[in-house]
Amino acid sequence: MQKEPSDHKLAPSTPSRVAATPPSQLFLLVLGTIAFLYLARPVAMPVFLACIAGMTLKPLIRWLSCFHIPKAFSAAVVISLLVVVTGVGFFELVQPALEWVNKAPQHMTNLRRRVQKLSPGISRLNLAAEAVTDLGATEAEKKAEQKKSPTVVLKENRGANSILNWTGTLLMGASETLVLLYLLLASGDLFTRKLVHVMPTLSDKKHVVEVSRQIEQQISKYLISVSIVNVGLGVLVGGGLHFMGVSNPAMWGMVVVILNYVPYFGPFVGVILLFIVGLLTFDTFWVVLLPPGWYLLLHLIEANLITPVLIGHRFSLNPVVIFVSLIFWSWLWGVPGTLMSVPILVSIKVVCDRIPRLSLVSELLAN
Repeated sequence: MQKEPSDHKLAPSTPSRVAATPPSQLFLLVLGTIAFLYLARPVAMPVFLACIAGMTLKPLIRWLSCFHIPKAFSAAVVISLLVVVTGVGFFELVQPALEWVNKAPQHMTNLRRRVQKLSPGISRLNLAAEAVTDLGATEAEKKAEQKKSPTVVLKENRGANSILNWTGTLLMGASETLVLLYLLLASGDLFTRKLVHVMPTLSDKKHVVEVSRQIEQQISKYLISVSIVNVGLGVLVGGGLHFMGVSNPAMWGMVVVILNYVPYFGPFVGVILLFIVGLLTFDTFWVVLLPPGWYLLLHLIEANLITPVLIGHRFSLNPVVIFVSLIFWSWLWGVPGTLMSVPILVSIKVVCDRIPRLSLVSELLAN
């Protein structure tokens, strides 16, 4: 009779103690994870990218295995095709992009002339500003100012070294990602089988298999659908620019494909770039608006009609969460983090949808 009250005293104290500790532990865990991802980004980025690509391509490998094709051979063929397509697109994009960048001073001069031609008021404002600046100067000071020659300062050429270092880092990270991706695809369901082996009960084993398959299918469907939509958008934009007479339409189509992976900022930057392209190509103001207007029209159709139909409401995310995720991963990993921010967020939501304990996080991420 004396032991029962003691049990009742211990019962409420344990939950209170447990409920008091998780917030601080969770806060420290989040901070530690962020610090680890930031400091270990040369290792973490290839691992994250390989895992996302592996979940995307595993259904394809599993489908090829139905035809009794070894997984190692299927993985090699799929990765080889991926490398060839990516390499061809990369070189087709880099060569005209470098030529366009090398002609940047000429483009700036042409752009200034086109703006002054299209908006004569701007040139008059510049002349008025120069007149106000020279208002208090004497004739001797004006002549001395005109005789001044620009000073040429020789600095250490660090541009080539930085480009070489960046290229080496990119190639190293791409090689690590491809090797890890091949191992993930060639191993098949090895990690799932090991996780199933650790589970204690039969129901837990079935739940692990079901959740892992659903996560792979949902992430694969999302990324493949988004990639198809972005490629189709790039083809339509490039085709329209070709008929408008814009130079290098294929390059701008590939730029649109890449930018469309970045929500909000990507389409905004694309509209600005195509507006500059229109200024450099055409002489009439209304014709200048054709390239950005064509891209904006196609983007609105894609974002409001095509993508919701293909992807559905299962992947609809909170716009605030998308914006915060974009800023966070951009700060954490730079450009690769910007491109991976939405796939990582979708992966987290898919995982939270399948785990009951994380239903609150899933509700916060949903639109």
